[in-house]
Amino acid sequence: MATPSSQKATVRQEPGSTGATRAPSQDPSVGELVGEIGDDLSRLVRSEIELAKAEIKQEATKAGKAAGMLAGSGYAGHLVLLLGSLTAIFGLAHLVDLAWAALIVTAVWALVGAVLFVSGRKRLRAVQVKPERTAQTLKEDASWARNPTN
Repeated sequence: MATPSSQKATVRQEPGSTGATRAPSQDPSVGELVGEIGDDLSRLVRSEIELAKAEIKQEATKAGKAAGMLAGSGYAGHLVLLLGSLTAIFGLAHLVDLAWAALIVTAVWALVGAVLFVSGRKRLRAVQVKPERTAQTLKEDASWARNPTN
C-alpha cells in the first residue's frame, strides 16, 4: 500500500486543455480570440496558396503539351520536308522541269506548315495564365471578411 506522501495529487483536466491548472473560462479572452483568428487566417492563406499552385501547375501542363505539339510538328515537318521533298521533286521531274517540281513541293510543305502553326497557336491561346478559381475564392474570402455574419 502506498503511503500518502508517495501519492501524487491529480489535477482534473478538461478534454482539449493544454495542461494549464487554472479553471477553464466560459468566455474566451481577447488574446485567445486573436490567436484563433490568426490560426484561421494562416490556414486560409495556406489553402489559397495551395489552390493557386494547383491551378498554375494544371495550366503549365496544358501549355507544355501545346508547346511539345508545336515542337514535335516542327521536327516531323522538317524530316518530312527533307526526305519527302526530295522524293516528290524527283518524281515530279518526270512530268515538269526539275525547278518547277521543286517549287511545287515547297508550296505544298508551306501549306502543311501553316496549318500546323495555326493549330498550335490556337491551342496555346486556350491556356489561361490567371488562376480563375483562386481569384474567385479570394473574392469570396474578402467578402466574408468584410461581413462575416452572412
